[in-house]
Amino acid sequence: MGGSIIGQQALIDRLILVLLANGNMLLEGLPGLAKTRAIKTLASELDCGLSRIQFTPDLLPSDITGTEIYQPELEEKFVFQEGPIFSNLILADEINRAPAKVQSALLEAMEERQVSVAGKTYPMDPLFMVMATQNPVEQEGTYPLPEAQMDRFLMHVIIDYPDDASELAIMRLNRGEQTHAEAEAAAERLDASVIFQARDSIAKVTIAEPMEKYIVDLVSATRYPDKYDKELATWLAYGASPRGTIAIDRASRTHAYMEGRDFVSAEDVRAVLHDCLRHRLILTYEAHAEGINADQVLDMILKKVAVVA
Repeated sequence: MGGSIIGQQALIDRLILVLLANGNMLLEGLPGLAKTRAIKTLASELDCGLSRIQFTPDLLPSDITGTEIYQPELEEKFVFQEGPIFSNLILADEINRAPAKVQSALLEAMEERQVSVAGKTYPMDPLFMVMATQNPVEQEGTYPLPEAQMDRFLMHVIIDYPDDASELAIMRLNRGEQTHAEAEAAAERLDASVIFQARDSIAKVTIAEPMEKYIVDLVSATRYPDKYDKELATWLAYGASPRGTIAIDRASRTHAYMEGRDFVSAEDVRAVLHDCLRHRLILTYEAHAEGINADQVLDMILKKVAVVA
């Protein structure tokens, strides 16, 4: 993946982490920063399906989940026709361009890994991940994601422009792809069983009680900031839900596994904290007026909360 997506190594790492942690990812970045290319490349390396759903204001929930089709010649007159959500990797492109009713069509699939249509429940494939993208700049004709849906994403990842050296490499890579359109035969794809084997190993990663308390203290600081700092209390209106605690636990154990360790350290917790909590905090008007964002709030929390042995 690193050979195809240049200058966005953090994005590659997070994409693999969320897949191994059996979660969903919200990816925010300007157009042209390889958001779509990233998940397409991941799908090309794995032996699995990929569905791309372009969210638009006129999209209907049934365009995502599927619908029942009337077939008079069959004994069972109505047959369920699966929508694009029934795949392994789902790219929900520009998810904030569709109204709330359409966005909510993803909720059951993301949380319960099933879809209910006309009183029947249809399970998703065991290998399933939604990567939703949104543009942080253009807000005309968009519908902000409600807090309940934001909470369903394991991580909210923000990417920025690549550096100059990477930009040069991207230009050369694109030129090479145009020149060698016929390219060599694709490399052998990894079987999906590799993901499940990795998940079994991640389940065995240990987390000591001090690390568990550290995670709980970090989340508690978002809910009761006045216990730690008066200025911090003026920035936070609402803190993270228990889903935030669970997300940090899952992500930190996966991060430790990716680093080749069988135990969680404080560095693992700090490495995933921002991506796990930035979309779960609701800031006050004072914070917005002062230009304070969620990342700065989390930076302050990391300074104030200590690891207690």
